[in-house]
Amino acid sequence: MLAYWDKIQATVPYGVLLGLGVGLLAVGIEFVFTRLKMAHILTVVLSLLLSVFLTDILLLFPLIRGEFAVRYYAGAILIVFYVLLLICYTKRREIEEIFTSLGILKARETKYKILDTSAIIDGRIADISKIKFLEGEILIPKFVLNELQQIADSSETLKRNRGRRGLDILNRVQKEIDIPVRIVDTDFPELVDVDSKLIKLAQHLGGKVVTNDFNLNKIAQLQNVAVLNINDLANALKPVVLPGEGLNITIIKEGKEPSQGVGYLDDGTMVVVDNGRRYIGSNVNVVITSTLQTSAGRMIFGKLASHV
Repeated sequence: MLAYWDKIQATVPYGVLLGLGVGLLAVGIEFVFTRLKMAHILTVVLSLLLSVFLTDILLLFPLIRGEFAVRYYAGAILIVFYVLLLICYTKRREIEEIFTSLGILKARETKYKILDTSAIIDGRIADISKIKFLEGEILIPKFVLNELQQIADSSETLKRNRGRRGLDILNRVQKEIDIPVRIVDTDFPELVDVDSKLIKLAQHLGGKVVTNDFNLNKIAQLQNVAVLNINDLANALKPVVLPGEGLNITIIKEGKEPSQGVGYLDDGTMVVVDNGRRYIGSNVNVVITSTLQTSAGRMIFGKLASHV
């Protein structure tokens, strides 16, 4: 009995180590499987099965049989597994689509954001994407890219600089942000202008058009296509000013009406001041009377504090 108990005591350290190892393995498996997508897990399993299958096929050749097969079988499996895993990772999107078409995976609802040329040239899309205000996948249609290239190749200096800025912004978007960015080749040859193609692509994919083009915004809304207007976002983030509040601005030019003067806030908001024309070049106190908000921007109307 004592000898039996001694044997049990001798195996206790090994049992503890085995239990600890199994526990750590279980925790590791749970950690991996709760954070990996099902498509990635299936890719790893498929790569492992294929690596074993292909290695067994290689062992059918006479030159590889015998002692070589015994010594290097595990190593061969690991090498083939690594190569297959690398291939599957680079083609993971296509593999996920195959699994979806076979019914193994559920089709995921991708929220596409389709960039307009004006939004790219504007440049704010890069900062908006970087701070993760957008979700889903950013799509850059090939016809938008072609239009941007034509602008960059323009003989006019201003247009050429705008086009080159747009290409630089695209390069920044692709390299710096975490959101998936993809160039799509889908085109609609029957349509001539880029705006119509953007709307058609958004309808086809169920995506949203990202733009700061006022006219495209209106046309898309008429055709029930969702639009994310960058100017609308910028206007929404501007400080709220209410009638009766005071401002201190510099009148820099005359307004449309004979007596009006115009100044600007630090964020670019135009302030139209009654009887402000004769104060051009001067710093004045203004009392707000009303505001006008449009997709093109915000305007503030006021009058001189001395006239209140």
